[in-house]
Amino acid sequence: MILAAHSDDYFMKEALKEARYAFEDGEVPVGAVVVCNNRIIARAHNQTEKLTDVTAHAEMLALTSASNFLGSKYLNECTLYVTLEPCVMCAGALQWAQLARLVFGASDEKNGYVRLSQRVLHPKTELVSGIMALECGKLLTSFFENLRD
Repeated sequence: MILAAHSDDYFMKEALKEARYAFEDGEVPVGAVVVCNNRIIARAHNQTEKLTDVTAHAEMLALTSASNFLGSKYLNECTLYVTLEPCVMCAGALQWAQLARLVFGASDEKNGYVRLSQRVLHPKTELVSGIMALECGKLLTSFFENLRD
């Protein structure tokens, strides 16, 4: 399958690369990329174990990196691609950043923000869910299966 540059699938594949880095490091395999003007300006993966920091989620690290790159706390012209539906903490940060667009892969029925309310996001944030959900979910399932063994 050939992916068009600048497509949601293309950028989600980049987020999946980040999730695989987390997997290799023994972190919950969640990866994220921030895109502005069809260019990746930030990449991150979960690092809560490595940094001993419960806030070191892929989304939070990617937001910080993107804000530093742009020199702005607002990401109202950016899209965040993340392999797993953000938790409430991350969704709250996305709201404050006034993110233009959120694209996530797998849903998180247990800890995802949608179970609380979609209104956690900024009112202007466009939401796209389920992009490459199967691939994103398989990586997470594999990680937790290995953890149990």
